[in-house]
Amino acid sequence: MTPSIFVISILFLVISMLVSGVLKSKFAKYSRVPISAGLTGSEVAMKMLRDNGIYDVKVVSTDGFLSDHYDPTTKTVNLSADVYNGISVASAAVAAHECGHAVQHASAYQWLTLRSKLVPVVMFSSGIVQWILLLGVIMIKAFPSLLLIGIILFGLTTLFSVITLPVEIDASRRALAWLNRSNITSDREYPQAKDALKWAALTYVVAALASIATLVQYIFIFLGGSRSRD
Repeated sequence: MTPSIFVISILFLVISMLVSGVLKSKFAKYSRVPISAGLTGSEVAMKMLRDNGIYDVKVVSTDGFLSDHYDPTTKTVNLSADVYNGISVASAAVAAHECGHAVQHASAYQWLTLRSKLVPVVMFSSGIVQWILLLGVIMIKAFPSLLLIGIILFGLTTLFSVITLPVEIDASRRALAWLNRSNITSDREYPQAKDALKWAALTYVVAALASIATLVQYIFIFLGGSRSRD
């Protein structure tokens, strides 16, 4: 790893840790705010699914903290225990957000469809791309094509991160619109749910920017190596 890439990695690592820290504090804060509707996260999720005419998606509890996610392959909304059983603004916001992904899936939302198609490629490349990039930088003069392969693979993971942004933002938009429309959140609770989801979205923004910045650095290294061979 070159000094510039190392500095960028450290910079975005610090930013990511700060955003993650704020997100956790927001979740902890809003987890202590009871929701006036009196519904648990799982009940909120089930209601949102039903209100959107979705009956083939299950809501299940999963291990971990903030491990909530929607799995399109099994059609399950996976909620962490705190969210699944919680009766709070945070639980309602997170549960509705994950159901937002289920609504995207049911409506064939184009960005979610595209991201899903990239998942197998990203899973394959993520396990080897860092080693290819490292070897490519070390051996750039002898085997420049190796670094180019690494850049292409890393470019796919970067594309995945960028595509994830509209997917996550749209899921939050759908969640907040439904929370407001269905009166699950009161006038006082709605801004709190919006704030929690805003900080969750920022984690994806930071990840995408970090990936883009790193990709650009590797491209510059490749171009620099190409000029030195001329």
